[in-house]
This record gives sequence, C-alpha cells and structure tokens, in this order.
Amino acid sequence: MRISVAADSLDGVAGRLVAELRGRGHEVVTHGALSDGERDDWAWASEAAARDVAEGRAEQAVVCCWTGTGASIAANKVRGARAALCADAYTADGARRWNDANVLALSLRLTSAVVLGEILDAWFSAEPSTDAADTANVAHLADI
Repeated sequence: MRISVAADSLDGVAGRLVAELRGRGHEVVTHGALSDGERDDWAWASEAAARDVAEGRAEQAVVCCWTGTGASIAANKVRGARAALCADAYTADGARRWNDANVLALSLRLTSAVVLGEILDAWFSAEPSTDAADTANVAHLADI
C-alpha cells in the first residue's frame, strides 16, 4: 500500500514510523520534516499528506505533530480526508471500522514505539464497516 507520511519535526517516533511502515512492506511518501526541501510546519505538511490521499496519490496517510491535534485538524480540512487522532489501538481500530478513516494522526510526544506498533496493527487489520448506519454516517460527511 502507498502511504503518505507527514511530520513537523523529527522528534519522538517520526523516523521510527517511516521505518515501521517500510518494514511492513508499504511504499512511503514523506512530507514536512521527513522530506528535504519541504515546509515542515504541521499545517502544510499534514495538508500535503492528506491531499495525496484525497487526490489518489496514496491510499492512506499518517500525519504527526507534537500533540497530533494540529495535524489532525489540518488533514481534516482537505475534502475527502477523514483523519482520526489515535492514542491507542482501540481508537485506531474504531476509526478505521466505524469511521472509514483514511488518515491516522499521531502525537510525536505521547506515542511510544510499543504503542506505535499496536496502533499500526489495529489500523491495518481493521476493515471499514458495511453496516448501513456506519456507511450512512461516513457518506454524510461529504454533505457537511
């Protein structure tokens, strides 16, 4: 799977995230502090990764900043991106399953290497729900 990854700094798990995704066999496109010559501010970097998803250049994205909040907000401003800030595996599973999230937002400060692995396991193993209520909610997002 092609995954776009953005971070506003190289702190915390930023580098480990890229290595972990590549180790899982994913093709990784990097933005922000992870890519030479790009603006590394969280709003710009997260927008670039979310646009990759919305415009079909990547299937999913992972966006990171110190708390993960700004990265999530920026990604969610891109039409077609559904970003979820996840601090644990349960939230990551639910975001994929019930919300069909296509952008994972992470805190560089709070995400440990162990928790990162658990979150990625949950994110990539969950399938979007086919329940009518869940699909109706996701479809309604385009109307908001």
